Amino acid sequence: MRQFQSHGDGTFSATDLAALGENVVFEDGVRVWHPETVRIGTNVYLGHDAMIKGHPSGQILIDDNTWIGQGVFIHGAGGITIGQKVGVGPYVKMLTSTHQLPNRDLAILEAPLEFAPICIEDDADIGVGAILLPGVTIGRGAQIGAGAVVTKDVPAYAIAAGNPATILRMREP
Repeated sequence: MRQFQSHGDGTFSATDLAALGENVVFEDGVRVWHPETVRIGTNVYLGHDAMIKGHPSGQILIDDNTWIGQGVFIHGAGGITIGQKVGVGPYVKMLTSTHQLPNRDLAILEAPLEFAPICIEDDADIGVGAILLPGVTIGRGAQIGAGAVVTKDVPAYAIAAGNPATILRMREP
């Protein structure tokens, strides 16, 4: 069995980040692990207790004019791109890794990890408590309902909700 080790407490300095634009707000309790893999654009808000878990295997980009709500959890081992003018509601989770499903002789916890990126395109909105799983793309202007579990791509301007998330309708032009 492998030994577990701490990744530290996530405290960081703005100068540790790979890039940091102007007018970025870090509310109290924001934590960033592996800040050297995290790029944050201009005019970005990160709410209280948001957790950004960078990883040497993947980059995290949060583009300009984006709002990240309190308690959001971003796990970037597979890479995450969050576009411009995106709203990410409180307590959203973005996960870019999963355990391979082994045969029954190997515990799932001991199985190798698989990584896949998450991409949230410009102008999208992710509702409170939604979960984005590895490999999904949220299209430009799409809306994800509160509590949705997104397992597949959501096209541009779609409104999706549920567990698993399904397309409810398209936004009108």
